[in-house]
Amino acid sequence: MRDLDNPFAPFTGRRCPEGADEGQRQPPTSAQPLTCLPASSPRERGEDGLPRPAAPFLGFARLLRDHAFAIAPEQVTSFMQAITLLGPRSMNDIREAALATLAPSPDRRGEFEAHFSFYFYGDAKPSIEGQEDDETRIKDDRGAHEEEDRTPRQEKGGELSSALEQLSSRDFQRDADGLGPFRRKLASALPARRSFRTARTRSRGTLDLRRSLSEIVSADGDIPAPLLRRRQTVSRKLLLLIDVSGSMKLHTADYLKLAHAAVQGADRAEVFTFGTRLTRITSALRIRDREQALARAAAQVDDWDGGTRMGPTLLAFLSVPRFSAFARGACVVILSDALERGGHSDLETAIRRLSARAFRLSLATPLAGDPRFHPATAALRAILPALDDLVDGSSLKSLTDFILSLARPAPAAKTIWKRVS
Repeated sequence: MRDLDNPFAPFTGRRCPEGADEGQRQPPTSAQPLTCLPASSPRERGEDGLPRPAAPFLGFARLLRDHAFAIAPEQVTSFMQAITLLGPRSMNDIREAALATLAPSPDRRGEFEAHFSFYFYGDAKPSIEGQEDDETRIKDDRGAHEEEDRTPRQEKGGELSSALEQLSSRDFQRDADGLGPFRRKLASALPARRSFRTARTRSRGTLDLRRSLSEIVSADGDIPAPLLRRRQTVSRKLLLLIDVSGSMKLHTADYLKLAHAAVQGADRAEVFTFGTRLTRITSALRIRDREQALARAAAQVDDWDGGTRMGPTLLAFLSVPRFSAFARGACVVILSDALERGGHSDLETAIRRLSARAFRLSLATPLAGDPRFHPATAALRAILPALDDLVDGSSLKSLTDFILSLARPAPAAKTIWKRVS
């Protein structure tokens, strides 16, 4: 009986999977059946330690990921298990398993079919309309360097922002930032939540039945004082999304210094930069020495002082399940002027989705440092109802004061700016 819990079960026997060469097989003859090497043979396993017949299916999932399909590792495992369940007896079984488990969105179904035909049947490589212009590059600080794409994106509108991708580097000077008090206070100043983990307590807790019964058994049936446990209280995560486009050039250095202090001071903090690409720099900022940390972060980010694609990059952030999980229940602070190029529909969608995940969503813009500022652009008016805060981000002092006050309740951004206007 086939082991359905093993996703590679159909690929580890001595017979090749049926239907793998559909469309090319001749009617059955008296010739000996095609056999594969035993699964234990070193030649039968690929570089990843997987059975070689399973490699094409794993490669197809990687192909979809390379083209910005949101596919979690659990979905790839389910894809393998579905192939195990179906046999597979034909290529249509593989296609149905991929549709059911990898779950492409309805608006990308045609693109999925094109990639399937290209990968398994050798058809012409699909040319997806708008892919060269609209695809957002994602760079995780775990490693892999992204392929460069220098194709400019032409749009109308927006005087201070640009969608042109300009790849460059940055150097950060050594100076005193005065962020020591902020670093020391941050962990205790962030909003707290009750964890599902419990700790032992002497009072004001619930009965720890397991430990209490153990104590009764060890005391030969005597009833000792009840043992209690209580749910722990932990600080919420802090997520910083930093705009490094050309319109924010004067503030980028201060924002990176603030991000380094936040990663060093908070129990759990994540930092991303965005412009025309999305880059995670949390690991670099975990280095205690600030100059070394900023130098490593500067080497990881490729789109310093370039164009602005705020909406697409935030949607790219939400499309990666591991990144999106960082925002769940967190205090999310976006450091940007929110000057989006062209239409703002992507930005509005991304902000609403972030707001639904976050405990508190804040936009800190340097434009709010001007006393005459009010959210007058179409993009700001569209996202204002989804924001909890719209604050001054023009100086380190205003930013640190705001972040340290996140635990205190405040009126919604729409209510405050309605009074100001």
